[in-house]
Amino acid sequence: MARNKIALIGAGNIGGTLAHLAAIEGLGDVVLFDVVEGMPQGKALDLMEAGPIQAFDAEITGTNDYADIAGADVCIVTAGLARKPGMSRDDLLGTNSKIMTQVAAGIRENAPDSFVIVISNPLDAMVTLCKRETGFAKSHVVGMAGVLDSARYRSFIAAELKVSVESVQAMVLGGHGDDMVPIRSSCTVGGAPVAKFIAEARLLEIEERTRKAGGEIVGLLKTGSAFYSPATAAIRMAKSYLRDKKEILPAAAYLEGEYGHSGFYLGVPCRIGAGGLEEVVEFALTEQEAKDLDVSAAHVQETVAAMDKILAQ
Repeated sequence: MARNKIALIGAGNIGGTLAHLAAIEGLGDVVLFDVVEGMPQGKALDLMEAGPIQAFDAEITGTNDYADIAGADVCIVTAGLARKPGMSRDDLLGTNSKIMTQVAAGIRENAPDSFVIVISNPLDAMVTLCKRETGFAKSHVVGMAGVLDSARYRSFIAAELKVSVESVQAMVLGGHGDDMVPIRSSCTVGGAPVAKFIAEARLLEIEERTRKAGGEIVGLLKTGSAFYSPATAAIRMAKSYLRDKKEILPAAAYLEGEYGHSGFYLGVPCRIGAGGLEEVVEFALTEQEAKDLDVSAAHVQETVAAMDKILAQ
């Protein structure tokens, strides 16, 4: 059988890490696209030469031509500026919205049957724009944020309790910003509610750190933003699609009434399988969690409105 084809739009730190992980996981052949001449080609050659060491046979190529993504089964979009210290994700809106318009056209014209995962920030606005510009069904354009944010929440709790991250289950919903919503009511450690192990005041501190986790990394790096964890999160989503795993993963999905919202993307639990985003999974939230989700949704709508104003100029 022919291998799947994974197109990575943007060959920066996240794109290169995505390519490496996709090859190691055996997800398929990889095409790294970037507008910077030589960079995707150089990274592709470097990764190909790692194949004999890590025993992967994936063909990895670099290109500056959208035509080379033709026939891609999955497109993962990282193109755009990364955050710098002092910047919010929303500060990237003007530049990255223009870049996303070009990216979406490249995908629409060359990989019309692909499942698209958007990582570019500000995430919720960028995935909204990507769906609009590609014209793809909502099942085939999703945003990567919830898997990452939930992993951060889980890692902080595991470190606090000195237990395996595999013993901690948690989900973070809402927009990919400082008002994201850690769902404490569904967070468990070894199957028991997290509140049985960590005091309220400390949980609040961990949840606030989760909301600001991306900025914490930006502040430390000073010249870029997180890339290992976002890439790993997107690969988890791609694997669920390509292997029809039907995992329930938090992702930015286009809502049509779910959780009381319609007409925009928001991070919610989703079943991802061979049909793409096959279902938004609704479960009960506490009254406070539902209110917090509404606040986050309102900020997403404001960001999308600001993007539309920029694009209209």
